[in-house]
Amino acid sequence: MVAVSRSVGRRAVLASVAVFAAGALGLAGCSEPGTTGSGEASGSTAASGEVILYTSEPQAKIDEIISAFNEEQPDVEVKVFRAGTGDLKARIEAERSTGAVAADVLLAADVPTFEGYKDQELFQKFEPSEADAIEDVAVDPDGFYVGTRIIPTVIAYNTSEITDPPTSWAELADPEYRDRIILPNPDVSGAAAFNAAAWSLQPDLGKEWIDRLGANNPQVAESNGPVSQAVAEGSKPVGIVVDYLVRDLAGQGSPIAVSYPTEGVPYITQPGAIFADAPNPEAATLFLDFLVSQKGQQIAVEQNYLPVRDDAGTPAGAPSLADLTLFDQDLEAIAASRDQAVAAFNAAVR
Repeated sequence: MVAVSRSVGRRAVLASVAVFAAGALGLAGCSEPGTTGSGEASGSTAASGEVILYTSEPQAKIDEIISAFNEEQPDVEVKVFRAGTGDLKARIEAERSTGAVAADVLLAADVPTFEGYKDQELFQKFEPSEADAIEDVAVDPDGFYVGTRIIPTVIAYNTSEITDPPTSWAELADPEYRDRIILPNPDVSGAAAFNAAAWSLQPDLGKEWIDRLGANNPQVAESNGPVSQAVAEGSKPVGIVVDYLVRDLAGQGSPIAVSYPTEGVPYITQPGAIFADAPNPEAATLFLDFLVSQKGQQIAVEQNYLPVRDDAGTPAGAPSLADLTLFDQDLEAIAASRDQAVAAFNAAVR
């Protein structure tokens, strides 16, 4: 186990948000492609029809997942609407205002959003067919969503520029790192917003550490991707970023490595949930079940994510879940304090 430091039709709805989607998502550089695949069913329950997926998952990665899913469910067409978490939330709210959410499944890296939607009864219950194999930290105790990978936020550093890398969050507040740190914008990144709240609630970090970090004048990038790129390029030798991006770049030969802070790491589980009014709940259930199956988690590992079960392996160079120290996270407290924490974090670092 992980160590813890502790009634409008679909076509009508889609038409009603077309203008909104073109504006909001177009600015974000996102599109709404349909992705399909085919293959022989593997013996699991067969389904057919269409599943609409709203996700913040990188397009290439979600395409790989859907292709593997379609090997088992060739008669299910998964249509993807991909955007950042903030844009996904805006679309969902726009659709709710017209009567119903058009999607079947939400997959995004923002647990507080899922907690909020759960409280608003926007999801239906979902129990994975292999629930006992999934790490407790990835399972909603109320049964409305399930984590699909463990994504810690870590310290990344450029191995050509940094010979003695920081090993703790506390070190990032030392004067030697002034003007040398880059981190993602919590107004854009759901993971960064989550982290702002998680850090603020840590007894050994809290507001004092955030203020000291801000005094080091870190650069704020729009999201985790530009953070990892800046570190790999050396324009900023140290970054605060989700760990899988570091492994992606290191695997491509970039001079970048991970340091897992001694205090532990904040983490998200990229939850998946099925909307209460999902047009195709049966197929949606099979898709979500696939994500947390052994095969689905092996794909996650191949994509450099840490899995939510211990029988799927571990990405090369990554710690096993048993060796990873995670923050003891109170999700209700994080959800309740996130807006205030983000405001305080922004005030400190800008």
